[in-house]
Amino acid sequence: MISPHTRHTLDALAAAAARLDLVLVPGFKDSGDEHWQTLWQSVLPSFERIAQRRWDNPDVELWIAAIRRLLTHRRRPAVLIGHSLGALAATCLAADRHPQVVGVMLVAPAEPTRFEAEERVPQQPLGVPSLVVASHNDPVMRFNRAEHWSRLWGAELADLGDAGHINAEAGFGPWPHGLDLLLGLVQRVESMLPA
Repeated sequence: MISPHTRHTLDALAAAAARLDLVLVPGFKDSGDEHWQTLWQSVLPSFERIAQRRWDNPDVELWIAAIRRLLTHRRRPAVLIGHSLGALAATCLAADRHPQVVGVMLVAPAEPTRFEAEERVPQQPLGVPSLVVASHNDPVMRFNRAEHWSRLWGAELADLGDAGHINAEAGFGPWPHGLDLLLGLVQRVESMLPA
């Protein structure tokens, strides 16, 4: 059952998707059936999702290439919604000033050293509206490190408290609050786009 508030959020995101591409960028091994990314896509088919041949090969360059392939076929401004390794790949596209990337939502970004990506992940402002969503007990990145990266990237920080890795295993199924966070970011992006 979708609450009236969540229905309103979904309707607003569907309206935004008429002007923007909302691109889901899963992390290592993809997002399973109970993951919020998969569930979001099931209730709002406007979400795009990158495709990979090898979800089990954690090379950030493969994720970056997958995002580029999807954007090549779309041609509209895009907001990237990345989880874990997918969040790191999204930062790279934004920092590379990809012309279609106009915003990034970075959920539970992984510590770059976990994926040997420390040389690739940017250490400067991303140049687009950005939101890092982090947890105090994420096993993949400590909260003080999420704060550090948020500052480097010039991103807002949403503190979820003790929320694990913000995935299905941590109890995040449909995650309506995440949709609200995304809508806030999308509204910031739209306010900056030419009329």
